[in-house]
Order: sequence, then structure tokens, then C-alpha cells
Amino acid sequence: MEISESNIKVLIQKIAQLKTEIQKVIVGQDAIIEEMLVALMAGGHCLLEGVPGLAKTLMVRTMSQALDLSFRRIQFTPDLMPTDIVGTEILEEDHVTGKRFFKFNKGPLFANIILADEINRTPPKTQSALLEAMQEFEVTYAGQTYPLDRPFFILATQNPIEQAGTYPLPEAQLDRFLLYIKIGYPTAADEVKILSSTTGGVKHKVEAVIGAEEIKQLQALTREVSISDDLITYVSELIRATRPDTSTVSYVKEWVRWGAGPRAGQALILTAKAKALIQGRYAVVMEDIQHMAYPVLRHRVLMNFKAEAEGVHPDMVTAELFKSISRIQTKL
Repeated sequence: MEISESNIKVLIQKIAQLKTEIQKVIVGQDAIIEEMLVALMAGGHCLLEGVPGLAKTLMVRTMSQALDLSFRRIQFTPDLMPTDIVGTEILEEDHVTGKRFFKFNKGPLFANIILADEINRTPPKTQSALLEAMQEFEVTYAGQTYPLDRPFFILATQNPIEQAGTYPLPEAQLDRFLLYIKIGYPTAADEVKILSSTTGGVKHKVEAVIGAEEIKQLQALTREVSISDDLITYVSELIRATRPDTSTVSYVKEWVRWGAGPRAGQALILTAKAKALIQGRYAVVMEDIQHMAYPVLRHRVLMNFKAEAEGVHPDMVTAELFKSISRIQTKL
């Protein structure tokens, strides 16, 4: 997809406008908003985790309003079936000929932006129905394949504290999320703004500032952002160092049960490119990689029992890796 220089400038401006529109409603959480935009530009999906009341659903809905795209919300519950999200065949009759035939009735998955709310509350059978859609951008029903609308962007939420009656996502599905974003409590100043802005009578209207074709152009432009061979090698060393059987980092050998695969390296490079583009740069720098490594790796590095018992989490492993892998960094 050829993009002219003038169009590139317009697209970069649209990113800034998109952030501004979302921030009309969402106070603070600037880093979270940026990571969601990174995933959109890189063409991947997000898993958002946070305790109730942190505006996860509102954040996704506000983002969908700022994008001129179709949006559907799916509330995941224990009784939700795969056909409830993919769709099903219904029997219809041709009123002219009187013949009956089956027609595929598309489910809510056929939209540009999908909010999969509380995804861990539905059984694995329904969770797995998302796998093909997330990876192949198509669904299969009764032997027939149906392409999904593009761009296609899934934003799933889950609650980390209520584990009764939930079904943890399998590793295969977790790996298909480009980013695993954890949402924390707002700062004291932001919380005052939230209380002030949400308890009055003024409601901010979010305007759609970018459409499907422009998002496709942004996704193509993201892949054109340059990255040096040294940084690609650094990413490769970082990913390989997460694997306890080949890692030379003692911290990994002690705490990690299973390391990240090649898809993690692809995700890290793509998201670093998107991060650079959001910052108005056309080349990746080390800070882009170091910033995106946390949401890229935290669901792809599996901790062993000892780590879980002692509260060692993947972000701590990532931080330790940055300290240990310095050979290439010193040359940059």
C-alpha cells in the first residue's frame, strides 16, 4: 500500500486527535490508552486486566466512538455458547419457489471492534471459538469459511480478584493477544478529576476522527518504520533469554518454567514500531523496545511454582533481563 508523504503527516496527526478524543472521557491512564493504540496500529489484540471500577469497559467503548468503525460488546458468561458469538444457521423459506434453505446468521463477532467483557467467565469451548478469529481473521461454521471485517480488533477484559467461577485463559489463546495490559489505580490528582468530571451534569461528546481505510494505512505504515539490525538482534537475544533451557541468566533458570516463543519477538518489534510512530519517529530506538517488552512478555513468560509461591512475576523477569543483556545495548 503506497502512502504519500502528505498522507503520512495527516495520519500522524490523526493519532494525536484520536488520543485527544479518548482523553475527553478517560482521565489519566495515558500509558494505557497509548498501548491500546499501539495494538490497533500493529494489527493485534489486547487483554486488559484490572479490578472493578477502573473504567476498562468505558475505555474500550470510548475508543470505539473515536473510531469510525462498527462495534459490538459481548458479555461473556458461563452459559455462553460458541454459536452465540460466531453465529448459526437458520432455516428460511423462499416465498417464490417454496424451497427451504439454511442461511448463516452472523453473530456479534462480525464487527470491526469487539469488546469481550470478562472473557475468563466463559468455558474453554467458547473461549476457543475466538482462536481462529483472532489469528486467521475468519470463522468456520458447518465447513464454510466466512471472512471477518477488517480492521478487526478484539479488546478483552478480565477481573484479577474474583476467581470463583472463572476459567483461566489457556496459554495458546493468551499468546494470540498481542499485548497484556494491566490497569492500576489512578493517581490522587487523577482521582479527584474523575470524581469531579463524572458526578456533574456535563457530558463530553466523542467525535469519530479516523475510519477503516485510514487505520489500514496506519497499519501498513507501522510496518514501514525502520529498525536497525542491532536492535533486531537485541530483541532475539532478549526473547531467547526468557527460555530456561537455553538462557544464561540465572534469574530465569530459577523462576521461569517456560519462556517466550518467536511470536513474542514479532510482537515486540511490531509494537516498538507502532510506539515510535505514535511519538512521531520513523525509526525504532531502544526505549521503544524496553517500554513495550513488559505488555508483550508478561503473558508469554510462564513462572514456575516457586515463583508463584514467592510472588515473583513476569515483569520482574523482564526487568532483570534488561540488566543482564547489555552487550548490544552498550554499542548503540
